[in-house]
Amino acid sequence: MDLQNFIDRLIEIFEDADPGTVKPEVKFREIEGYSSLTAFLIIGIVNDEYSVNFTGEDLRKSNTIEDIFSIVKSRR
Repeated sequence: MDLQNFIDRLIEIFEDADPGTVKPEVKFREIEGYSSLTAFLIIGIVNDEYSVNFTGEDLRKSNTIEDIFSIVKSRR
């Protein structure tokens, strides 16, 4: 699992965001287009595509894209 591939997958969710702004250190809630629907999509993608049990609580504890990636990576 590669961080850039993970980011590329998230870019697909953030349709309104400039792809150049979606970086590991970015606070994902501040990305243009973030909403509660985006949160559900992130949880769904992590659970389905990465086979990781990722919950809303995990998302609430995360601040950056790298935080999410670290949780996913630690559970694989």
